[in-house]
Amino acid sequence: MKKYWKIVWNGITPANPILILAIGLCSVVAVTNSVQNALLMTFVFSFVLIFSEIIISLLRKVIPGDIRVPIFVVVIATFTTIATLLSRAYFNSIYEAIKLYIFLVVVNCIIIGRAEAFSYQNSVVDSIFDGIGMSIGYGWVIIVMAAVREVFGNGTIAGFRVFPTSYSPALVMILPPAGFLILGVLVGWLEFTLKKRKVKK
Repeated sequence: MKKYWKIVWNGITPANPILILAIGLCSVVAVTNSVQNALLMTFVFSFVLIFSEIIISLLRKVIPGDIRVPIFVVVIATFTTIATLLSRAYFNSIYEAIKLYIFLVVVNCIIIGRAEAFSYQNSVVDSIFDGIGMSIGYGWVIIVMAAVREVFGNGTIAGFRVFPTSYSPALVMILPPAGFLILGVLVGWLEFTLKKRKVKK
């Protein structure tokens, strides 16, 4: 069990897909102006990543090496389509706001990268835990970013007002520059924390 916890923890902080690997950042900045957007994006990302890793790991011994990437894309596109239909059916108003970025999950560098670097090389069980860890790592970052931006940019969180109506929102917080600023702060904080932990060890 310790092995699986290590795989999960790896995705949460030491190899966080956003803060450490720094890939797939376009959608991260775009969807983090609202907690609801971030939650739906986390669901779509997690659904596609975990199930894609399972299928690719199951088929890894029969997938020809020279055409593995196109096969990865087909598998990822299949689950992206399913996630898109589910989002449209159950969360249509949020889906309409970020549908472009949901479509782009099919070519998300994080998912393709995990397929290549992990699930194509490891067992199904290991791949499931890797998908869970990477999903948590992705999710906590974009939800924290969205919470900060929405609170100060709109005075709400997940659509619920937290500041009085007299509050004058800092509209810059819902613009892309603020997304990059908060992302930079989180990257700095995580790097500092990891280095401090290494020094203690």
